[in-house]
Amino acid sequence: MKNYVRASYLGSLSALGVATCCVMPMMMMLLGLGGSWLAVFGKIAAASYYVLAVSSLILLAAWGVAYHRRTLSHLKGWLAGSTIMTGIAWVVVLNETRINDFLITLM
Repeated sequence: MKNYVRASYLGSLSALGVATCCVMPMMMMLLGLGGSWLAVFGKIAAASYYVLAVSSLILLAAWGVAYHRRTLSHLKGWLAGSTIMTGIAWVVVLNETRINDFLITLM
């Protein structure tokens, strides 16, 4: 796999990690795994939009490089997977309040 595709997946995985950091504490409390250590997620949440923006730029650059090097037909599936992961991360971050409200109703 090409380096720029690996970079797009690394960016997508970091975007998913940052996106779930705001929802993950609620899910952990539902499972009875709460505690003061969950406050660590607050510091990560402050950088979520920056990480998502950078990962989206890396993904866009990977699509551009694949197109420029004429390897888009071979890497289309990999880049589409990375795009889906980044899209899910954006959906989670932008709907974080709704997701947390739903999880609160389950408590």
